[in-house]
Amino acid sequence: MVTAKDGLMTSNLSSTANRVLIDYKDAINDYKVTDMPVISLFAERFTTDTGGDVDITFAKPSMALEQIEEGDTPNYQHTDLRSERISVKEWGLAVGVTRRMLEDSRFSEMEMALNEARRAVERHVTKHFIYTVFGLYDATYGTGVSGASILATTDEDDLLPFANAPHGSFYGKDPDTVTGTNVARLYDYGEYSAADLANLNTTGAHYFVSAGAGAASGDLALADLTTAMELINAKGGTADTLMISPSHYKTLLNLADFTAPFTIASGDDSAKGGLDYVNKTSATGVVGQLYGLNVYMNHWIPQNRYGVFDMATKPVGYVERRGLTVEEANPGFGITGSYMTMRYGLKVIRPESGVIVIGA
Repeated sequence: MVTAKDGLMTSNLSSTANRVLIDYKDAINDYKVTDMPVISLFAERFTTDTGGDVDITFAKPSMALEQIEEGDTPNYQHTDLRSERISVKEWGLAVGVTRRMLEDSRFSEMEMALNEARRAVERHVTKHFIYTVFGLYDATYGTGVSGASILATTDEDDLLPFANAPHGSFYGKDPDTVTGTNVARLYDYGEYSAADLANLNTTGAHYFVSAGAGAASGDLALADLTTAMELINAKGGTADTLMISPSHYKTLLNLADFTAPFTIASGDDSAKGGLDYVNKTSATGVVGQLYGLNVYMNHWIPQNRYGVFDMATKPVGYVERRGLTVEEANPGFGITGSYMTMRYGLKVIRPESGVIVIGA
């Protein structure tokens, strides 16, 4: 037999009920300042007091040095800048806690509702980041290029106009060939000219088809990783991260090099094979290393794409107009509820720091 128990505010407006309301307000404030792992992993953060489209400017990659005479002005003082426009939008993300729940439930139930709403927000933002970085089309987010996903055959010239790809991209095919008012994003670096960089891997594109057997979903070729590392490293980066789907992770587990036994130091339970390794993996998302790359698995990455990145220079610009907030809403039917929203924008701003490998 189950006995119903009234909520604190239904039974009486006691000091305990008032304390719950205060705790509820504090919980909302905690959620406002909570960061999400995907943002700190991928993004360089910017803030703005205005909405709509936001222009950010930063120096282009350069390592040119020169000998100068007294009184001369060296070229490296004239830093060339590059501007990117990021569209900041408002997203209604998740229903949090209704006023009826506040009045008729105990605080633990409200906390569970807040936690679920917070997880829904994180899933939303994570998916948006993954679709932006991997060039996947989504009508809601507006990611991809001209209503389609970015492919190995997509020209750099098609990716440059803001109207075509408002979320940006890494380098497309023939990155040194641009027309009209488009401004080239590819620059000389080190001993490589722009033409040399554009000839790497034949087309110079940072989107290419996997060399895996038949390029089927979940296939992964080690040659893909070395090609991706060359494309990034030749432009001054250092590839350090591999992001894969669960299907690619299965492929990696079948590789002897990836599952080779590890010698565990005495007392180090967090090392691979240690007692606490699973807990550490769950907390960080890192599932191992390959060729010096930290391997991350994420469930939003599709079976037919994976990426290699230089996370030391964040590939994505994240502009925050308003962080995660919990607000009240009354739709006009006598039901007042709380909901979580964010106002933010994403764009790939460093085209040299990532490579996407595409399967079938």
